[in-house]
Amino acid sequence: MRKIALFLLLSLFGMHQISAQNGQSLELKEVTSGKFRAENIYGIIPTPDGEYYTQINSQGTQIIKYSFRTGEKVEVLFDVTKARECPFKRFDSYLFSPDGKKLLIATETRPIYRHSYTAMHYIYPLKRNDKGVTTNNIIERLSDGGPQQIPVFSPDGNMVAFVRNNNIFLVKLLYNNSESKVTEDGLRNQIINGIPDWVYEEEFGFNAALEFNADNTMLAFIRFDESQVPSYTFPLFAGEAPRINELKDYPGEYTYKYPKAGYANSKVEVRTYDIKSHVTRTMKLPLDADGYIPRIRFTKEANKLAIMTLNRHQNRFDLYFADPRSTTCKLILRDESSYYIKENVLDNIKFYPNNFSILSERDGFSHLYWYSMGGNLLKKVTSGAYEVKEFIGYNEEEGTFYYTSNEGSPLRQRVYKIDHKGRKTNLSPREGLNMPIFSQSMKYFMNKFTDLKTPMQITLNDHTGKTLKTLVTNQKLKKLLETYDLPQKEFFTFQTRDGASLNGWMMKPTHFDATKKYPVLMFQYSGPGSQQVLDRWEISWETYMASIGYVVVCVDGRGTGGRGEAFEKCTYLKIGVKEAKDQVETALYLSQQSYVDKARIGIWGWSYGGYMTLMSMSEGTPIFKAGVAVAAPTDFRFYDTVYTERYMRTPKENAEGYKESSAFTRAEKLSGSLLLVHGMADDNVHFQNCTEYAEHLVQLNKQFDMQVYTNRNHGIYGGNTRLHLYTRLTNFFNQELKN
Repeated sequence: MRKIALFLLLSLFGMHQISAQNGQSLELKEVTSGKFRAENIYGIIPTPDGEYYTQINSQGTQIIKYSFRTGEKVEVLFDVTKARECPFKRFDSYLFSPDGKKLLIATETRPIYRHSYTAMHYIYPLKRNDKGVTTNNIIERLSDGGPQQIPVFSPDGNMVAFVRNNNIFLVKLLYNNSESKVTEDGLRNQIINGIPDWVYEEEFGFNAALEFNADNTMLAFIRFDESQVPSYTFPLFAGEAPRINELKDYPGEYTYKYPKAGYANSKVEVRTYDIKSHVTRTMKLPLDADGYIPRIRFTKEANKLAIMTLNRHQNRFDLYFADPRSTTCKLILRDESSYYIKENVLDNIKFYPNNFSILSERDGFSHLYWYSMGGNLLKKVTSGAYEVKEFIGYNEEEGTFYYTSNEGSPLRQRVYKIDHKGRKTNLSPREGLNMPIFSQSMKYFMNKFTDLKTPMQITLNDHTGKTLKTLVTNQKLKKLLETYDLPQKEFFTFQTRDGASLNGWMMKPTHFDATKKYPVLMFQYSGPGSQQVLDRWEISWETYMASIGYVVVCVDGRGTGGRGEAFEKCTYLKIGVKEAKDQVETALYLSQQSYVDKARIGIWGWSYGGYMTLMSMSEGTPIFKAGVAVAAPTDFRFYDTVYTERYMRTPKENAEGYKESSAFTRAEKLSGSLLLVHGMADDNVHFQNCTEYAEHLVQLNKQFDMQVYTNRNHGIYGGNTRLHLYTRLTNFFNQELKN
């Protein structure tokens, strides 16, 4: 759920009118059309040679190559108008073969869930003659059997494996693209090969469970048996934007496997397929019967398959090396926690010829550790009262580690390197959020920078941090902003009565008058490990609300990220309780400010933030006059196994914790006007959460408002939906807090 928070903050813009200093005003359509959207560079894919990066042009018709060193356009790698026998006019995405000699181009992309999709893929050669000109530029369909999922190149670029209808297929490019079937048992809502089930995809954040080994002789994949996982069904209607014509007379439904807390998960195992002998084997993995396999990765050695596992409590992480032919598995590393292992460990394990990395919170903060391939700890690379956010990579020639961390402030992020002697270099001297994209050689990186007052700035830098070229300044946007009198965001810190020091930001109304008293609108997300109080620029719906007379405030309470394990995991086994207390404490603190009308304080949030709205309004302190809960989980018995049990264990093990964390338990103490908002086709936080809670309020004779969106998922968008939603929220708060 927390993944939607950043998306919302970056994508939701002001409503109705924003008054400008010179008297002009903006209509909603001007704002939502992107007039205040910062210029950015999307879809960057570095080339395998480490010197260039590539990007699709804005029309979706070309792949353009640029130099990391100069930022200059080098050539057009692919053009739909010049490729021979090209049957499409635009495309959606692409990937390189490991040797950089082929492209796999995706068209007709159809999303499934958060990360998964199907597409029609095409192979395009990047062969050159002596003059550097592409030859034999005929584009070929990867498969004639229908759309594919997660195509994966072999290391030599001569084979592609993919998934269709839950089965794995193999295409040999050197044999006239001959296609063979690797698995036969795939069946919807029963058996899945090579791609994750819904809960793995959503909570472990990946869409591919299929790998080639280093010498191109073996495939490894995770097999999911979800036959015993309970199903969930939600209704679908004809609707509009988009219209489903086949449902115009009778509604339909969508059914899929969704394991709620305490219920059965998919049974998982790792299998390998010998490409030459066609033999399939199952790895002898000592996994708990209810354990997880959230990642597999072949190492640089063809006979070493890395298998990452978690127990169901997710407080024990094991890394095994499996022999893909003998099927034996050896435990290489175990990391344990008194609480839970954060999921970011999975994508920060990187393998090199003689070493591998891991992020661990074993000393109370997330730090980088360096191991031999035999599992011996060689060094703790980073240390201190800060968090390493991402291990970017290791330059083997220099013996240098590259990573991002929030050293200095949990509100900010910088790029660092540490050499083999332990000397640390800050590669991003500007304070704010620095988000790098490195070349595969680690010699260059594209840095995306923003802070409270600076829209996105993008530079190319070398491995010393030196700026080579500035690509994006957003100068045009900054000049536009100067013509408007927009609210300014300020950071603040305060201490709760429990002694917790909390970070927040505040936007006061334009033309703020300290002698007046203003209504307050609190926005928050509050989910485990999340952060909303960050040093970044944005114009959001909250900006608009401040511009029309609200003091808008956001505070990261206990349980949020960036401040180490003790602060983040203190909510373990009772999520929602301390977080709600801290939002109440925030409201009490604000009520003491001379410019705040303590009788007009509201709160809102989306997803976990919606849940927190309900928990805070029902905490027992009647401080909130109104609140909006969008797409809110109301009882974690309704939510999925992986997310919920990570923080709560199972309902059977922690009955009291689930009771205290339920919005139902404290609903009788609900104080203030409430608006519930939910999409009926939400595959993540089911509409069930809203309907059951609404019924409970009815039986308690608690009045409330409700806004339901047909066919909308957790993001609640499409056509005019977002405009309608934020108009509804604006009108609700204006009615409750300004009248």
